[in-house]
Amino acid sequence: MSTFAKGLLILAILSGALSLLLPESSFSSLPQIACGTFCGLFVLALVIGRRIKFDPVLR
Repeated sequence: MSTFAKGLLILAILSGALSLLLPESSFSSLPQIACGTFCGLFVLALVIGRRIKFDPVLR
């Protein structure tokens, strides 16, 4: 897992926890939107990191 993916995972977890801890107000949907965005970017970073690999053995 790349450092970018790790950072996105941490941001997703933090924004998810923040959405659970905040009381119901007008800004309570912002952490949920951020959590969804960071989770989507995390999955995208995992897919891109998996697809682009360097093979040092040339056959």
